[in-house]
Amino acid sequence: MTTDFNELNLHPKLVQAVAALGFTEPTPIQSALIPVMLAGADVIGQAQTGTGKTAAFALPILHNLEPNQRHVQALVLCPTRELALQVAEAVHEYGQFCEARVLAVYGGQPYGPQISRLNRGVDMVVGTPGRLLDLIERKALNLGRVKTVVLDEADEMLSMGFIEDIQSILGETPSERQTALFSATLPAAIRRLAERYMRAPQSIRIQREQVTWQPPNSAITSSTRPINWPR
Repeated sequence: MTTDFNELNLHPKLVQAVAALGFTEPTPIQSALIPVMLAGADVIGQAQTGTGKTAAFALPILHNLEPNQRHVQALVLCPTRELALQVAEAVHEYGQFCEARVLAVYGGQPYGPQISRLNRGVDMVVGTPGRLLDLIERKALNLGRVKTVVLDEADEMLSMGFIEDIQSILGETPSERQTALFSATLPAAIRRLAERYMRAPQSIRIQREQVTWQPPNSAITSSTRPINWPR
């Protein structure tokens, strides 16, 4: 298990940002998932909120961003406005020394400011399915050059009836994209989604008795392996 962020081959500015936020040791999901995502593989992370999963996918995405691009390079789908705001703020903090441009989009807010930001150029969009589809339909959001898509709390999006919206959004992204799916549980509908839209995903499962971001302890186990779905 990696015990130092310096050992994860992340850009020094990302390691600097993590240290500035007070984190010195990666959590199990970060140690397991960051190298997989840096290598470009698809991944399914079975973990609850509080395990450090946001940093686990945000840091590799930030590491792989190309500077001075006007197109969206990464997309994160979240079930709720609150989670979208939380993820976007976390990504902003992790990318504070990289000048990463992150935009949260969600319903209940005027379209104008969000569209204006997109027109000026954004590296990463974090949003709820409904607003993302609205922006796509308005020709304000182009996902044709996205390199990485993250489905955060996929089981929650499923329970909220977003599965068709997710499929429509994924259909707007390149087939060769990298996809990361995070879900506390893996019901049949999530497995079917993974089978359809992911390429040989690696499985990372984190089990812990207490859910808070802190250094690894004996209550935590993790594993990384190819997916073999039950038939």
